Order: sequence, then C-alpha cells, then structure tokens
Amino acid sequence: MMRRMILVAPLIVFAAMAIFFLVTLESTRVTGPQSPLIGKPAPGLLLDGVAGSGAPGLSSADIQGKVVIVNVFASWCTPCRIEHPLLIELARAHLVVGINYKDKPDAARAFLDELGNPYARIGADGDGRAGIDWGITGVPETYVVDAQGIVVWKIGGPLTPDIVSAELLPLLARLSGN
Repeated sequence: MMRRMILVAPLIVFAAMAIFFLVTLESTRVTGPQSPLIGKPAPGLLLDGVAGSGAPGLSSADIQGKVVIVNVFASWCTPCRIEHPLLIELARAHLVVGINYKDKPDAARAFLDELGNPYARIGADGDGRAGIDWGITGVPETYVVDAQGIVVWKIGGPLTPDIVSAELLPLLARLSGN
C-alpha cells in the first residue's frame, strides 16, 4: 500500500500543479488586441507613396471625415500574404489604406503587383517612424478609424474570415450607419 502511494503521489502533485497553472494562465489571458490608441485620435500621417509604384502617399487629410481601415503590411511578412485576399474583398465596399512598414520599395511594388492592390493610398514608412507613432508591434496590424478621426478598433496579426465577419464588418456597418 505504501509503495503504491509513493508511485501515485508524484502524479497527484503534477496534476494539481497543471490545474493551478492552467487556471492562472486562463485568468490572466488578455482577451483581444489591446492598444493605447483605442478611443484616441489617430496619430498624424504624412508619408510619401511607395517609390516607383505610382500609388499616392498617405496623409491625415486623406482619412479625415471618413471611416477607414488602416492596414500595416510589408512584403517580407508571410501573414500579410495570407490576409491580403480579405483586404482585396474589403476594399470593394470600404476605404482601405496601407502603411508599408520598413520595406524596400522594389519589394513592396512586387508584392502589390503579384497579389493586387487593395489600398486607395499607401504610405511608405521606410524608417518605421509612423509605426512608432501608431504603436506597431509587428505586421500585419489593422486599425479602424472612425469619421471623427478616432481609432476605434485594432487587430494585431492577420485578418481572418472569422474576425472579418464577427468583428470588423459589424463594426463598419455600425460606424457607417447601416
């Protein structure tokens, strides 16, 4: 009997520790992307277009008074490729602008030539300065700015069909009064 207890005791301790850690992780998990920009005016923008692409640059004036999706992307970003078809689809009904983050102009042009350009305007943020102002932690990131210029939503990571249908489209409908 004692021998069996010695064999079972470590399993009981391990199970108790696993339950404790799972409960602790679950209770401290951050739900949804957090951004200090939510509820605040969108940071200023004054970015040239991607060199040689013919795409117009991006400034704060370009998004004033409009509900706009601001997508931060780069050609070297694999998740950006994954979300790109969703951006193409969104651009059919909504204003989508892009910030090309720390990218080479030739690579950005090739990316857009290959996958299509969903962006009404693209600002080239070669040095990452706009990224700092927007609090970019990685690419892709997508924001929604309302018609008053307030950042109302952010997702860090690629857009997915579930995120678009469950969160983004209902938000855009509400903001546009539909």
